[in-house]
Amino acid sequence: MTSDAVISAPETAAANGHGEAHTTAGFGALTLGSIGVVYGDIGTSPLYAFREAVLAASGAEGAPTPAAVLGVVSLILWALIVVVTLKYVVILLRADNNGEGGTLALMALAQRAVGTGGATVVLLGIISGALFYGDAVITPALSVLSAIEGMKDVTLRFEPYIVPLTVVILVALFAVQSRGTARVAAFFGPIMCVWFAVLAAAAIHPIIEQPQVLLALNPLHAVSFMLSHGIIGFVTLGAVFLAVTGAEALYADLGHFGKRPIQTAWLFIVLPSLALNYLGQGALVLGDPGAIVSPFFQLFPQGFFRGCMVVLATMATVIASQAVITGAYSLTRQAIQLGLLPRFEIRHTSEAHSGQIFIPRINQLLLLAVVLLVLLFRSSSALASAYGISVTGTMVVTALMGFVVVWKVWRWSPLAAGALIAPFLFLDMTFLAANLLKVFEGGWVPLALGALMIILMYTWRRGSRLLFEKSRKLEFPLADLVAMLEKRPPQRVPGTAVFLTSDPLSAPTALMHSLKHYKVLHEKNVILTIETAQTPRIDPAERVRLEQISPTFSKVTLKFGFMESPNVPKALAIARKLGWQFDIMSTSFFLSRRALKPAVHSGMPRWQDRLFISLSRSANDATDYFQIPSGRVVEVGTQVTI
Repeated sequence: MTSDAVISAPETAAANGHGEAHTTAGFGALTLGSIGVVYGDIGTSPLYAFREAVLAASGAEGAPTPAAVLGVVSLILWALIVVVTLKYVVILLRADNNGEGGTLALMALAQRAVGTGGATVVLLGIISGALFYGDAVITPALSVLSAIEGMKDVTLRFEPYIVPLTVVILVALFAVQSRGTARVAAFFGPIMCVWFAVLAAAAIHPIIEQPQVLLALNPLHAVSFMLSHGIIGFVTLGAVFLAVTGAEALYADLGHFGKRPIQTAWLFIVLPSLALNYLGQGALVLGDPGAIVSPFFQLFPQGFFRGCMVVLATMATVIASQAVITGAYSLTRQAIQLGLLPRFEIRHTSEAHSGQIFIPRINQLLLLAVVLLVLLFRSSSALASAYGISVTGTMVVTALMGFVVVWKVWRWSPLAAGALIAPFLFLDMTFLAANLLKVFEGGWVPLALGALMIILMYTWRRGSRLLFEKSRKLEFPLADLVAMLEKRPPQRVPGTAVFLTSDPLSAPTALMHSLKHYKVLHEKNVILTIETAQTPRIDPAERVRLEQISPTFSKVTLKFGFMESPNVPKALAIARKLGWQFDIMSTSFFLSRRALKPAVHSGMPRWQDRLFISLSRSANDATDYFQIPSGRVVEVGTQVTI
């Protein structure tokens, strides 16, 4: 069953609001926070990226050659410079949607710029969002597993316990999500600062021992390696990409920390530390090719120091996992608001920060998928094959939508926009092609997850549109009904009735059924529509639009940004300033609760009808989602075929 109070389609929502400031912390605190949250994923890549790339580059030869090591280090360094620094830090951080970043924020910005022809942009947004869920599942599994595997370098007796301990840590991580991340997040920044400092410090001695590794700073080594290694070079490129996974977080967390703190943290702390560590791992393997089995942990002396490093690495990977889990919650809330997913229960875990939310259903599904991945693959090397596809796919889509924004929003000529984005798109597509070679080694996992999410999002969006159009045909024009009721009014009862509807031009089903069965009308009647704008947040001054349509009927439109959680009573309180005397205790909210049944001819295949009906039944109650007091709600049941 589903409520009539569905969110209106984003195409109908005006998007002229300006995002309100949502952080007041100082520049230093924001920079520190960004190091903890934004860079957790990319900051833990040295645990496995260099090892996997060199193993791929060694091919059938087995032992890594100096040319392969220098080629891989050069590829990694220049991937960090071109993909992360130029594409994300320099260009995409400027393509913000009222201060917010991320794939769905970019989709909304591009769709607003394109206007009515935005179907392709929406499809790109759906693909990108769906692939992110694949990333959100693989990142915790790969990161924590790679850190715990470091115990093998401390003592081989620990090997049988690696997988069980990884599962225990992941279960504990997901179990604490409901408590909120505010307290834990306070430690994220300092821990990751220590992590990056240790990454840099551990690399200095090996670089001094093998200074020829610095030749990798010359991009010609990367080019020479690719030209001379043929298909092996292409396979290696797929592993090299592991070094830049997490770059999307730079853009996604733009609204939390702002552009300058993220840029500063990357240029002055994160990039230098990562570059030094990759150079250090390269130097270590140049001196001892056998170290490729575990180059990261062998940067540290055997015994106590290496054991401490395993603990620090585990903490860093838990932080990286936390960031991507939080990202999955935020993405889900945006998808719900933009009409791509049904309503799920959203709990706020902080009174001070609206962005800190917990979605129980997403948490359960992520935990199940993550634990299954660990038990299925059982090693970080096996999981690494599954990792790159979802991230490269997201980056390709981001580049395509970035082109639309540069062209339409920044008002560059199509030629100039193409010249700016084409090199990055070419690089992203090359990385994607390289990763697609690993489909049968595990790459099918993110593709399967992404395909499932695309089907769910497309079905929900298409089904909601068909249901909206069908309901409109069956409903009575609101203006005609109000004219009839004012001319020949039924018996009046005291109080205010609020009828929620997604179509303000048609008489709400709940109103029609109330008149049919109760044959009474309240003294004051409000037709309430809730819209989602294509901006992240709406200024409180633009939240409410009030229109009097007769002495006893008025229309109220509440507008929320796609990153806001709708709170109807709080928003209606604003209407008092517009002259409406709103008293929650003398107001009844009427909702239509619809039971859906498949129609013979619906516009969708039968299996998709059934999927849409299942999604509708799983949707959270409109009363809870819009935060309406349950004691003030009257629900009217109807049956609708789709």
